[in-house]
Amino acid sequence: MEDNVMEPTKKSNAMEEMLSSVFGVDRIKTIRENFCTGCDSTNNIEESFRDDLSRKEYTISGLCQSCQDYIFGIEIEEEN
Repeated sequence: MEDNVMEPTKKSNAMEEMLSSVFGVDRIKTIRENFCTGCDSTNNIEESFRDDLSRKEYTISGLCQSCQDYIFGIEIEEEN
């Protein structure tokens, strides 16, 4: 494995099966390959996170920053 690979959090087998069913992808493999479980994006996954909390959420859910914002209802004001 590469040094910059993010490690997914550990979950029970039952939880992994449920998440795979919901997202339609293997959460562990998706995170290790720097994909998003929500949108399949590979566009600078690691570089897209605004903070450490968002980075941590990725290891839990596999959601990129855009998908986290959508799921958690966060609207970012565009700079003028």
